[in-house]
Amino acid sequence: MSGLLDGLKYRQASTDPHSLDPRLRGRTYAIRFEDAWQASVALCAGGIRGWSTVRTNDQTGVIMALVQPGPFSKHVDIQIVIALDEYGQTRVDMSAVSRTERGDFGRSARLVDRFLMKLDEKLGAGPDTILDPARLDALLGELGARAAGQPSEGTTLPGPSPESVSR
Repeated sequence: MSGLLDGLKYRQASTDPHSLDPRLRGRTYAIRFEDAWQASVALCAGGIRGWSTVRTNDQTGVIMALVQPGPFSKHVDIQIVIALDEYGQTRVDMSAVSRTERGDFGRSARLVDRFLMKLDEKLGAGPDTILDPARLDALLGELGARAAGQPSEGTTLPGPSPESVSR
């Protein structure tokens, strides 16, 4: 029941690498910034039905887009930020805010999820190129400890978490 109540309350959704909702974790790619940028621009400029580009700035890595309303919904403002994370990997985060005064019944979260799935598809991204930031932090911390001569318990690769793959 809380999902329904959340849909009545919230009219926006934003990504966060540690979100409890796997649809809202954004993406960390082992893919060039330019490739993610070009694919995102193409998706916003008609690559997804109902989406249109408002403005882009490749220097700041920000794309502003607008999703046209359906028969019973309002416009949704989208902001996509593409940047390099602290490890030099391409990070894609976004937010969606519905122009309705009430909750949007999860539409903003669904739009974020749909965009990220389409972006994965356009980039040909899969388990070898979509990285889990939490696992990447752990791996690099462990490698740093090894370099400093401290013992470690075992290394795991920074691929996607099992939760993020099984949608």
